[in-house]
Amino acid sequence: MSDATPKTGPLRHFLQFRDLSKTEIQYVLDRAQLIKKKFKRYEPHHTLHDRNLAMVFEKASTRTRVSFEAGMYQLGGSVIHLTTGDSQLGRSEPIEDTARVISRMVDLVMIRTFEQTRIERFASHSRVPVINGLTNEFHPCQILADIFTFIEHQGPIAGKTVAWIGDANNMAYTWLQAAEILGFRLHVSAPAGYQLDPQRVGQLPAGILQEFADPIEACRDAHLVTTDVWTSMGYEDENEERRKAFADWCVDADMMAAADPKALFMHCLPAHRGEEVTGEVIDGPQSVVWDEAENRLHVQKALMEFLLLGQLPA
Repeated sequence: MSDATPKTGPLRHFLQFRDLSKTEIQYVLDRAQLIKKKFKRYEPHHTLHDRNLAMVFEKASTRTRVSFEAGMYQLGGSVIHLTTGDSQLGRSEPIEDTARVISRMVDLVMIRTFEQTRIERFASHSRVPVINGLTNEFHPCQILADIFTFIEHQGPIAGKTVAWIGDANNMAYTWLQAAEILGFRLHVSAPAGYQLDPQRVGQLPAGILQEFADPIEACRDAHLVTTDVWTSMGYEDENEERRKAFADWCVDADMMAAADPKALFMHCLPAHRGEEVTGEVIDGPQSVVWDEAENRLHVQKALMEFLLLGQLPA
């Protein structure tokens, strides 16, 4: 079986973290490690030669676009970039029809959009794998990269504690899925009115989730402290209200001091120093945000390869 041999089996999408099993996630992470090592040695890895990726952006992007576009080229494939301004996506054509057409012309689709239902509708009418590049509800590729980065620096994440400080947003809910699948603890601290929705959380195994009113207590003995901007895309009208509500949820030296002495700090970027994190923390020795950003490239290459080719021999 060559590296480029197509897989057999059902069509797979990656619309939320739980779309992959624990075993499949571990394979993608292991494969990302191999792909990254080859990248650092300037060794070609063209397993997706002559394959095409369509990237659909209904939300602005820097890291998602660069990492997917560079990644597909590095795998030997090509990329088509679409936005609502230069396609029918923002006009009258139904999502279902767009999916039927695009998926007949490319091998893989990555979508960055608003409601999760939009990407689900697209995927349900697609003939090729669809990847969630970010929705209002989930950001699974980012959490894959974050977990890969944690493993690089600290080893296995199972049994460890991750502290999420801030809004119960798409990152927080994706961390929650990852904790349940991979067996680590998630501490969450958000201001009143911005906490996790119990209906979305559902029934979890004991010990997976603990919520805290005090963000310092959420960080207590954590192995990873992570956060995000206080105002995500689409919520700009709430910016001033959120700045007031989140004033005590800025990750600072006191929060990091409460965490495990070897704790890492992560942020999916872009960051606003002095709001959700101090410059002292994000630019300090415990911060791995630049490794985290780079690792989007490597885990997404492994993910695209897996969705198109299945599991390959090392």
